Order: sequence, then C-alpha cells, then structure tokens
Amino acid sequence: MNHSKAPTPMNYKLNTSQGVAKGTLATALSRLVPLMVGERRSVLVAAAAILVNSGVTLAAPALIAYIVDHFLLTHNYAGVLQFSLVLAGLYLVGLGAGYIQTLTMGRIGRRVLFALRNRLFTKLQELPIAFFYQNKAGDLISRINNDTDRLNQFFAQALMQFVGNAALIAGSGVFLLVLDWRLGVATLIPAAIALGITQVISPWVQRKNLTNMQSQGGMSAEVQESLEHFKAIVAFNRVDYFRTRFDEVNRANYRSAIVAGIANNIFTPIYGLSYNVAQVVVLVYGLSLVHAGVMTIGLLVAFLLYANSFYNPLRQLASVWASLQQALAGLDRISEVLALRSNLEIVAASREKEDTKKSGALSPIISFQQVGFEYSTGKEVLHNVSFDLLPGKTYAFVGPTGGGKTTTASLMARLYDTTRGAVYLHGTDIRSLQPAERTEKIGFILQEPFLFSGTVGENIVYGNTRYARASVEELAQVLADKGLEGLFARFPDGLGTVVATSGDAMSLGQKQIIAFLRAVLREPELLILDEATANIDTVTEQVLEEILQKLPVTTTKVIIAHRLNTISAADDIFFVNGGSITLAGSLEHAVDLLLHNKRKS
Repeated sequence: MNHSKAPTPMNYKLNTSQGVAKGTLATALSRLVPLMVGERRSVLVAAAAILVNSGVTLAAPALIAYIVDHFLLTHNYAGVLQFSLVLAGLYLVGLGAGYIQTLTMGRIGRRVLFALRNRLFTKLQELPIAFFYQNKAGDLISRINNDTDRLNQFFAQALMQFVGNAALIAGSGVFLLVLDWRLGVATLIPAAIALGITQVISPWVQRKNLTNMQSQGGMSAEVQESLEHFKAIVAFNRVDYFRTRFDEVNRANYRSAIVAGIANNIFTPIYGLSYNVAQVVVLVYGLSLVHAGVMTIGLLVAFLLYANSFYNPLRQLASVWASLQQALAGLDRISEVLALRSNLEIVAASREKEDTKKSGALSPIISFQQVGFEYSTGKEVLHNVSFDLLPGKTYAFVGPTGGGKTTTASLMARLYDTTRGAVYLHGTDIRSLQPAERTEKIGFILQEPFLFSGTVGENIVYGNTRYARASVEELAQVLADKGLEGLFARFPDGLGTVVATSGDAMSLGQKQIIAFLRAVLREPELLILDEATANIDTVTEQVLEEILQKLPVTTTKVIIAHRLNTISAADDIFFVNGGSITLAGSLEHAVDLLLHNKRKS
C-alpha cells in the first residue's frame, strides 16, 4: 500500500490582475518569433519581398536627385523622361514585392492563429476539472477568440510592416548621414527624443491593453453566465439585477477601452511632431548649406525625400508599436493558460499490499486506503478513509449536503487526486492508469447530463470506441438486442432525432435516458450515479432503473442519493459526514444516522 502524500490540489485560478513583463524590443520579439516555428520558408519569402520593397524605396530619392541635378536643371527633358520611366519601373517592382509580402504574411498569420487556438484548446482539455470550477467559461472563450486574434493581426499585418519600416528607417538614416553628416545628425535628433519617450511609455501602454483584455474577458463571462441561467433569471423576475450587473461590467469595459484607445494612439502625435520638426530643420539648415554652396538643389531634394522616408515609417511604427503591445498583452493571457500543468499526472504503477486486502473469494474493484482529501482552499473533506467495493454489488452513499459524497465519487473516477493515501482499481493505484484505460472501466452519470449538438444516436455513442462508427440501423439493432428498443418512442425521430445546443429542447428525463443508454453501451466495470435521478419523476426513474438492469451482472454500481427509495435496493449503505465514511448497514440504520445528524445541525 502506498501511503505517500500526493500533491495538494493546485490552485488553477487564472490571474486577472497580473502585471506586464518588462523588456526590450528584442525581448518582446523573442517571445513572438517562436510562434512561427514551421513557417521558415514563408518568412524568408516575405523577408526577401521586404528587402526588395525597401531597396526600391531607398533607391528612388537618389535617382530623383540625379535627375534634378543632371537633367532638370540643365533642361535635358529627354533624360528626365528616360529616367522617369526607370523610376516608374522601380515603383512597379516595389508594388509587386509589397503584394507578395502582404499575401505571404496574411497566410502566416492565419496559420499561426489556427495552430495557437488548437494548442490553447488542447491545453484546456488536458487540465483537470478543478481548473474549470475556478475559472469562468466566458473569460476562457475570450482568451481563445479575442486574445489569439490580436496575435493574428500582429503577424498578418503589423510584423512585416514593422520589419519593413525598420529596414526603411535604418537605410534612410544611413543615407542621411552619408549625404551630409551634420545635417543628418540634426535631422535625426527629433526621432531620438521620440524613441526615448516611446521606451518610457510602452510599459504603461501594454498595461492598459492587458486591462482592456481582462475587462473583455470579464464581460464575456458575465454574458455567458447570464445566458446560461436565463431561465432562473426570468423565473425569479431578476432581469433588473443581471441588467445592472451587465451595465457595470459594460461600463468598466467601456472605460478600459477608452484608456486603451488613448494609449494605443498616443505615439502618433509624438512622431508626427518629430517629423514636422525634422522638416523645418532640413529646410532651414539645408537652404543655408545650399546658399553657402556646400549642397546642391538635387541633394537637398534627396535629403528631404530621405527624411520623409525616415519619418513616415517611424510614424507608421507608432501604430505598429501599439499593435505589438496588444499582441504581447494577449500573449501574456494565452501563455498563462499554456504554462499550466495538470496535477493529475500518471505515476509509476504500484499494487495494493496483500495485508490490506480483505479475505474472501472476490477482490475489490475499488479500494480506498487511508485516503485524505482537501481542496485548494485547505479545507479537509475526507480524513483517513478506508473501504472496499466488490464487483457486481450496488452501494449507496448517503449523508448531509456538503458531507463529501460527490468528492468521494470524484476520487473514484479520478477527477481529483487524493491528498493522502491512495485509491486502487483492481488492486492497482488508479493514478498509474492511462485516461483511456480508466474511463473505459469507470462510467459516471451526473445529476445534470450534458448533450452535444447532433443526434440522439451520436450522443449515445459519444466516447464509445466500440460503436463510434456504427450506423443508425446498427446502433438500433444493438439496443434492440438489449431489449431497449421501446425507448426510441420517446424521441420524435428515434435515434435520428436532432439534439439542439446542450439539449435544451429536451426534458430532463429524455436527457437522462440518453445518459443512461450511453453508460449501458459502454458496459463499465464501475458505474457511478451522482444524484442521477434526483430531479426525475418516479415513472422515468423506473425506466432508468430498467435500463440499468441491462448492465452486466459484474458491474459495480455506486449510487449517491438523498431519496431513500433510490437506495433501498443497495447491498451496502455508507454514511458520509464530517470527513469520515462509515458502513451504515441497513436502510433503517442509515435513516437513523441522517435524522441524528439533522438534529445535531
């Protein structure tokens, strides 16, 4: 027997107020570039197109300066026309390169978005049930949809624009310094000041974008919660309450969106001002150099064009920089989910010691050995619990609300891991079994069954590898062989009846019939029914009981229930309360324990 302490259930609550990772531009890009793994060839094509486009843009001012000094000022209009055609050819080459760049990066962005959403959704499927209890579905949907889309927009539009503008800025800066280093330095000073301001403000911009994304996630969660519980809202006439709550989160999102919008556009006027200042510097200083005979008119024209080629991309980088901050904020929220690890790890197989097994012909299918369990809050639910369940028997677990019945069932199905002690399935530590092997042996029917969009037949064979590819006729024959064909009449089109989203158009009884049929077809060795008939009328409950009779005689049934008629046929009854599980024996004794506990409370 393994008495080693298992990991305490983890706190999977996602951070909704995390800070922003600081770093340089190189650090920021180093976090984004790994997302493009597998896109090397496409990136090289896009990079080549950028170099061609930038080369054309940088060559044009030099060619214009040559035309002005050698042809225009000398009135050689034939030369002007000839070189103008050369210039037009260059611009056409730049146009083609720009088109290839845009098309290639658009495809890269869509592929990155596709892969990232797959990774994120796959990660969510790997996480334990505790994660979904601690986080709102609306916020998770926002991370999958909105946050990944921010990254897609950056890769598809902003990244190559960023790289292309950076190449233009670097090339134009070099030309400015080569043509006249004194005028070049004077022209670049406003840009240096603007870049310094950008470095200081960028962390604030990213924080505001992160706050806005978190606000969007909160609003999605509020909408999802309101729609999910709309029946209760109408029944209690509390539309005003949820309207007020939505108004609060909507206003919060509005305020955060306004601030984020200001933050994202704050760089544009800064770079616009730096460009205007640089133009004045070039004109005033450049004309003085022309007047002194140090610079020609053509050279001054080229200088103005290179200054424009330097500052225009810089102004575009202001909006691109804001897109980068949004992408990084989205990546923070996505990375937080991707970094999570399930605490339900597969451990090395261990066998239950012989001295812990009960004597008898049958070995237990499930054995709890000195099990303790507590949630992430630190509250202990079970303390030093030990019991065995034998094959083919029916066991009932009763007790007050909050006593630990559902927790016990969850430990049997390994929805959680024990904090102390171990749970054994056929004498093997349940933590050593692969998920597919475990779920094949253990079935679980909940109080509120969930149906997927599709047909009744598809829902019945959900997760069943044996009948997953069976046709409607083949499935109908299988159910008929088990004597269950009469249940089809409860559905308008039999197994082909269309199930709407979540099965909302069906009664709870119809949904439970599907859930029970699903369990019977799987023929699990252990079937757990967690209040599965709590909200069902007695007639439907009898139908469900008849379905259970079709299970193999070796199937062990664990029934968690409050209604005494549900547990009357149980072979053994366990009383669960105060962290302990005791064998109650007869139904009368279980009733006495329940009444005694009620008087004490």
